[in-house]
Amino acid sequence: MKLAVLLAGAYLAGSVNFSVLLFRILGREDPRRQFSGNAGVTNVYRQAGLLWAAVVLLLDIGRALGVCWVALHMLALDVVPLMGLAFIIGNRYPCFHQFRGGKGVAGYLGFTALISPISTGISALLWVVVYGIVRIPFIASLLMTAVLGLGTVIACGFRTEAVVGTVATVLFIFNNHRQNCAAFFR
Repeated sequence: MKLAVLLAGAYLAGSVNFSVLLFRILGREDPRRQFSGNAGVTNVYRQAGLLWAAVVLLLDIGRALGVCWVALHMLALDVVPLMGLAFIIGNRYPCFHQFRGGKGVAGYLGFTALISPISTGISALLWVVVYGIVRIPFIASLLMTAVLGLGTVIACGFRTEAVVGTVATVLFIFNNHRQNCAAFFR
């Protein structure tokens, strides 16, 4: 019962979309109406600039850190990645924002930071390097997500539940980028 309540809480926390809320506060049009149609940090950067993208990124990471902190203190480590999956599903399909959210990369970065700080740092550095080379955010994001997943699996000792939750989360985030991949390979 405790796990079900915590999973629902993680989903609800993921459903709070800071870019949509920020744009409402600023009196701007919904960020999902332009460019990629996504409510993520990259789309905020395209529409509002680096400062507001950084604000949304920090809010997304902070929210994910909070969810992970609760999970680490209330659950066995091998079950914690399932909380990350519920959180990322909420981010992608937010019940508070017409089930249209972001792709989950920033949230997964924040969620993983407490589980595997080293892989989080490596993945963030990898994102910067890859983006600096190819100038395509989704490619850098996919590589970052893979490193985060690997770090999570290692930190959780390759336990079956942790591997299943982590692989499901990584595949979910990859699937969220399928349109980017299709457009790239056309």
